[in-house]
Amino acid sequence: MSNLYVQELHVHPVKSLSGTAPDEAAVEPWGLSGDRRWALVDSGGTVITQRQQPRLALAAARPLSGGRIAVSAPGMTELVVEVPGPGQLEPVVLFGKKIETVVAERAAADWFSAYLGVPARLVHLDDPAVRRPVDPDYALPGETVSLADAYPLLITTLASLDALNSLIAQGEHPHEGPLPMNRFRPNVVVSGAEAWAEDGWRRIAIGDAVFRGVRECGRCVITTTDQRTAERGKEPLVSLAAHRRIGKSLAFGRQLVPVRTGTVRVGDEVRVLE
Repeated sequence: MSNLYVQELHVHPVKSLSGTAPDEAAVEPWGLSGDRRWALVDSGGTVITQRQQPRLALAAARPLSGGRIAVSAPGMTELVVEVPGPGQLEPVVLFGKKIETVVAERAAADWFSAYLGVPARLVHLDDPAVRRPVDPDYALPGETVSLADAYPLLITTLASLDALNSLIAQGEHPHEGPLPMNRFRPNVVVSGAEAWAEDGWRRIAIGDAVFRGVRECGRCVITTTDQRTAERGKEPLVSLAAHRRIGKSLAFGRQLVPVRTGTVRVGDEVRVLE
Protein backbone atom coordinates (compact mmCIF):
# COMPACT_ATOMS: atom_id res chain seq x y z
CA MET A 1 0.00 0.00 0.00
CA SER A 2 1.40 3.39 -0.96
CA ASN A 3 0.39 6.93 -1.84
CA LEU A 4 -0.91 7.55 1.66
CA TYR A 5 -0.17 11.01 3.02
CA VAL A 6 -0.84 13.14 6.08
CA GLN A 7 -3.57 15.56 5.03
CA GLU A 8 -4.05 17.28 8.40
CA LEU A 9 -2.66 17.33 11.92
CA HIS A 10 -4.70 18.42 14.94
CA VAL A 11 -3.65 19.31 18.48
CA HIS A 12 -6.25 19.99 21.18
CA PRO A 13 -4.43 21.56 24.17
CA VAL A 14 -7.56 21.43 26.38
CA LYS A 15 -9.70 18.31 26.34
CA SER A 16 -13.02 18.90 24.51
CA LEU A 17 -12.10 22.41 23.31
CA SER A 18 -11.33 23.35 19.74
CA GLY A 19 -7.63 23.20 18.96
CA THR A 20 -5.13 24.01 16.25
CA ALA A 21 -4.01 22.46 12.96
CA PRO A 22 -0.20 22.77 12.85
CA ASP A 23 1.95 21.91 9.85
CA GLU A 24 4.10 19.68 12.02
CA ALA A 25 4.06 18.20 15.50
CA ALA A 26 6.48 16.35 17.74
CA VAL A 27 5.40 12.85 18.71
CA GLU A 28 5.91 12.12 22.39
CA PRO A 29 5.33 8.71 24.00
CA TRP A 30 1.91 9.86 25.29
CA GLY A 31 0.72 11.72 22.16
CA LEU A 32 1.40 14.76 20.02
CA SER A 33 3.26 17.49 21.88
CA GLY A 34 0.80 19.68 23.76
CA ASP A 35 -2.24 17.55 22.96
CA ARG A 36 -4.80 17.25 25.78
CA ARG A 37 -2.48 18.23 28.60
CA TRP A 38 -5.28 20.31 30.17
CA ALA A 39 -8.86 19.50 31.13
CA LEU A 40 -11.81 21.01 32.95
CA VAL A 41 -13.25 19.45 36.08
CA ASP A 42 -16.48 20.08 37.97
CA SER A 43 -16.90 20.85 41.66
CA GLY A 44 -16.58 17.16 42.47
CA GLY A 45 -13.36 16.73 40.54
CA THR A 46 -14.81 14.85 37.57
CA VAL A 47 -13.55 15.80 34.12
CA ILE A 48 -16.02 17.84 32.05
CA THR A 49 -16.24 17.21 28.30
CA GLN A 50 -18.63 18.02 25.49
CA ARG A 51 -20.65 15.03 26.66
CA GLN A 52 -21.92 17.18 29.54
CA GLN A 53 -21.25 20.65 28.10
CA PRO A 54 -21.68 20.85 24.30
CA ARG A 55 -20.79 24.56 24.41
CA LEU A 56 -17.17 23.57 24.98
CA ALA A 57 -17.11 23.02 21.21
CA LEU A 58 -17.30 26.79 20.76
CA ALA A 59 -14.34 27.46 23.05
CA ALA A 60 -10.81 27.22 21.70
CA ALA A 61 -7.32 26.77 23.08
CA ARG A 62 -4.09 27.55 21.27
CA PRO A 63 -0.60 26.67 22.46
CA LEU A 64 1.91 29.35 23.42
CA SER A 65 5.57 29.10 24.30
CA GLY A 66 6.60 27.17 27.37
CA GLY A 67 3.43 25.08 27.48
CA ARG A 68 1.18 28.07 28.19
CA ILE A 69 -2.18 28.30 26.44
CA ALA A 70 -4.57 31.03 25.35
CA VAL A 71 -8.28 30.25 25.67
CA SER A 72 -11.11 32.03 23.90
CA ALA A 73 -14.89 31.65 23.60
CA PRO A 74 -17.88 33.65 22.35
CA GLY A 75 -18.52 36.63 24.60
CA MET A 76 -15.30 36.11 26.56
CA THR A 77 -12.02 38.01 26.55
CA GLU A 78 -9.08 35.80 25.61
CA LEU A 79 -7.18 34.54 28.65
CA VAL A 80 -3.55 33.42 28.77
CA VAL A 81 -3.01 30.59 31.26
CA GLU A 82 0.42 29.85 32.66
CA VAL A 83 1.60 26.32 33.31
CA PRO A 84 1.12 25.83 37.05
CA GLY A 85 4.32 25.42 39.01
CA PRO A 86 5.00 22.40 41.19
CA GLY A 87 2.21 22.16 43.68
CA GLN A 88 -0.06 19.85 45.53
CA LEU A 89 -1.36 17.13 43.27
CA GLU A 90 -5.11 16.92 43.00
CA PRO A 91 -6.80 13.71 41.89
CA VAL A 92 -9.45 14.08 39.20
CA VAL A 93 -11.76 11.42 37.81
CA LEU A 94 -11.80 10.54 34.11
CA PHE A 95 -14.02 7.64 33.06
CA GLY A 96 -14.15 6.41 36.64
CA LYS A 97 -10.39 6.35 37.19
CA LYS A 98 -8.35 8.81 39.24
CA ILE A 99 -5.51 10.80 37.69
CA GLU A 100 -3.26 13.17 39.61
CA THR A 101 -3.11 16.69 38.17
CA VAL A 102 -2.13 20.22 39.19
CA VAL A 103 -4.82 22.93 39.40
CA ALA A 104 -4.33 25.98 37.18
CA GLU A 105 -4.59 29.58 38.38
CA ARG A 106 -7.83 30.88 39.84
CA ALA A 107 -8.39 33.20 36.88
CA ALA A 108 -8.87 30.16 34.65
CA ALA A 109 -11.54 28.73 36.97
CA ASP A 110 -13.34 32.07 37.03
CA TRP A 111 -13.16 32.34 33.23
CA PHE A 112 -14.54 28.87 32.48
CA SER A 113 -17.16 29.05 35.24
CA ALA A 114 -18.43 32.32 33.77
CA TYR A 115 -18.53 30.86 30.27
CA LEU A 116 -20.27 27.60 31.21
CA GLY A 117 -22.47 28.98 33.96
CA VAL A 118 -21.43 26.18 36.31
CA PRO A 119 -18.39 25.77 38.59
CA ALA A 120 -15.39 24.59 36.58
CA ARG A 121 -11.67 24.45 37.23
CA LEU A 122 -8.82 23.96 34.78
CA VAL A 123 -6.22 21.30 35.61
CA HIS A 124 -2.89 20.40 34.02
CA LEU A 125 -1.28 17.01 33.55
CA ASP A 126 2.19 17.85 34.83
CA ASP A 127 3.99 14.58 34.12
CA PRO A 128 2.37 12.41 31.44
CA ALA A 129 5.26 9.95 31.64
CA VAL A 130 3.96 8.57 34.94
CA ARG A 131 0.45 9.82 35.68
CA ARG A 132 -1.82 7.67 33.50
CA PRO A 133 -1.14 4.23 32.02
CA VAL A 134 -2.77 3.08 28.80
CA ASP A 135 -5.46 0.40 29.16
CA PRO A 136 -3.44 -2.69 30.16
CA ASP A 137 -5.59 -4.87 27.90
CA TYR A 138 -4.01 -3.13 24.91
CA ALA A 139 -0.80 -1.57 26.24
CA LEU A 140 2.77 -2.65 26.62
CA PRO A 141 4.39 -2.12 30.04
CA GLY A 142 5.17 1.53 30.73
CA GLU A 143 2.98 3.04 28.01
CA THR A 144 1.16 6.17 29.16
CA VAL A 145 -1.37 8.60 27.73
CA SER A 146 -2.27 12.26 28.17
CA LEU A 147 -5.83 13.34 29.05
CA ALA A 148 -7.09 11.96 25.73
CA ASP A 149 -9.99 9.55 26.13
CA ALA A 150 -7.91 6.38 26.11
CA TYR A 151 -4.91 6.29 23.75
CA PRO A 152 -2.14 8.67 22.70
CA LEU A 153 -3.27 9.34 19.12
CA LEU A 154 -6.30 8.92 16.89
CA ILE A 155 -5.90 8.50 13.13
CA THR A 156 -8.70 8.82 10.57
CA THR A 157 -8.91 8.78 6.77
CA LEU A 158 -10.71 11.00 4.29
CA ALA A 159 -11.97 7.94 2.41
CA SER A 160 -13.68 6.55 5.50
CA LEU A 161 -15.35 9.90 6.12
CA ASP A 162 -16.59 9.94 2.53
CA ALA A 163 -17.92 6.40 2.95
CA LEU A 164 -19.65 7.31 6.20
CA ASN A 165 -21.20 10.39 4.64
CA SER A 166 -22.54 8.21 1.83
CA LEU A 167 -24.18 5.98 4.44
CA ILE A 168 -25.67 9.02 6.16
CA ALA A 169 -27.04 10.29 2.84
CA GLN A 170 -28.83 6.98 2.37
CA GLY A 171 -30.01 6.74 5.97
CA GLU A 172 -32.72 8.11 8.23
CA HIS A 173 -31.21 11.58 8.69
CA PRO A 174 -29.70 12.59 5.34
CA HIS A 175 -30.23 16.28 6.08
CA GLU A 176 -27.59 16.08 8.82
CA GLY A 177 -24.80 15.22 6.37
CA PRO A 178 -22.24 15.50 5.08
CA LEU A 179 -20.31 15.69 8.35
CA PRO A 180 -16.88 17.35 8.59
CA MET A 181 -13.89 15.55 10.06
CA ASN A 182 -13.86 17.79 13.15
CA ARG A 183 -16.80 15.78 14.52
CA PHE A 184 -14.28 13.03 15.25
CA ARG A 185 -11.47 15.16 16.75
CA PRO A 186 -8.57 13.17 15.25
CA ASN A 187 -4.86 13.90 15.60
CA VAL A 188 -3.85 12.66 12.15
CA VAL A 189 -5.98 12.68 8.98
CA VAL A 190 -4.76 10.58 6.05
CA SER A 191 -5.50 10.95 2.34
CA GLY A 192 -5.09 8.28 -0.35
CA ALA A 193 -6.36 5.29 1.62
CA GLU A 194 -9.29 3.09 0.74
CA ALA A 195 -12.35 3.41 2.97
CA TRP A 196 -11.91 1.63 6.29
CA ALA A 197 -8.34 0.55 5.42
CA GLU A 198 -7.20 1.89 8.80
CA ASP A 199 -9.09 -0.96 10.52
CA GLY A 200 -6.22 -3.25 9.52
CA TRP A 201 -3.27 -0.99 10.29
CA ARG A 202 -1.32 -2.79 12.99
CA ARG A 203 1.92 -0.86 12.57
CA ILE A 204 2.55 2.33 10.58
CA ALA A 205 5.35 4.85 10.11
CA ILE A 206 4.95 8.59 9.55
CA GLY A 207 8.08 10.67 9.12
CA ASP A 208 10.57 9.26 11.61
CA ALA A 209 7.89 8.10 14.05
CA VAL A 210 6.41 4.60 14.27
CA PHE A 211 3.06 3.65 15.79
CA ARG A 212 1.16 0.56 16.84
CA GLY A 213 -2.46 0.45 15.73
CA VAL A 214 -4.08 -1.00 18.83
CA ARG A 215 -7.82 -0.96 18.19
CA GLU A 216 -10.80 0.80 16.61
CA CYS A 217 -12.06 4.02 18.16
CA GLY A 218 -15.51 3.65 19.66
CA ARG A 219 -17.56 6.81 19.15
CA CYS A 220 -19.79 8.68 21.61
CA VAL A 221 -22.37 11.46 21.63
CA ILE A 222 -19.71 14.12 21.03
CA THR A 223 -19.68 13.10 17.36
CA THR A 224 -23.31 14.24 17.09
CA THR A 225 -22.36 17.76 18.22
CA ASP A 226 -21.90 20.38 15.50
CA GLN A 227 -18.53 21.90 16.40
CA ARG A 228 -19.57 25.29 14.98
CA THR A 229 -22.94 25.63 16.73
CA ALA A 230 -22.81 23.15 19.67
CA GLU A 231 -26.18 21.76 18.50
CA ARG A 232 -26.73 18.02 18.58
CA GLY A 233 -28.26 15.70 16.01
CA LYS A 234 -28.52 11.94 15.53
CA GLU A 235 -25.64 11.31 13.12
CA PRO A 236 -23.16 9.75 12.78
CA LEU A 237 -24.17 7.38 15.57
CA VAL A 238 -27.28 6.08 13.79
CA SER A 239 -25.30 5.17 10.67
CA LEU A 240 -22.36 3.81 12.63
CA ALA A 241 -24.72 1.62 14.65
CA ALA A 242 -26.18 0.21 11.44
CA HIS A 243 -22.95 -0.32 9.51
CA ARG A 244 -19.85 0.03 11.71
CA ARG A 245 -20.44 -1.92 14.88
CA ILE A 246 -17.21 -3.67 15.95
CA GLY A 247 -17.80 -5.57 19.15
CA LYS A 248 -19.38 -3.04 21.49
CA SER A 249 -17.94 -0.08 19.58
CA LEU A 250 -19.52 2.18 16.98
CA ALA A 251 -16.25 2.49 15.17
CA PHE A 252 -14.62 5.33 13.27
CA GLY A 253 -10.85 5.79 13.22
CA ARG A 254 -8.03 3.85 14.82
CA GLN A 255 -6.22 4.33 18.10
CA LEU A 256 -2.42 4.56 17.96
CA VAL A 257 0.40 4.20 20.49
CA PRO A 258 3.84 5.54 19.55
CA VAL A 259 6.56 2.91 19.27
CA ARG A 260 9.23 5.39 18.19
CA THR A 261 8.96 9.14 18.71
CA GLY A 262 9.90 11.76 16.15
CA THR A 263 8.22 14.49 14.16
CA VAL A 264 5.20 14.21 11.84
CA ARG A 265 4.37 16.77 9.17
CA VAL A 266 1.51 17.54 6.82
CA GLY A 267 2.46 15.93 3.52
CA ASP A 268 4.44 13.10 5.10
CA GLU A 269 4.03 9.68 3.55
CA VAL A 270 2.19 7.17 5.72
CA ARG A 271 3.80 3.76 5.42
CA VAL A 272 1.87 0.67 6.47
CA LEU A 273 4.42 -1.71 7.94
CA GLU A 274 2.04 -4.40 9.15
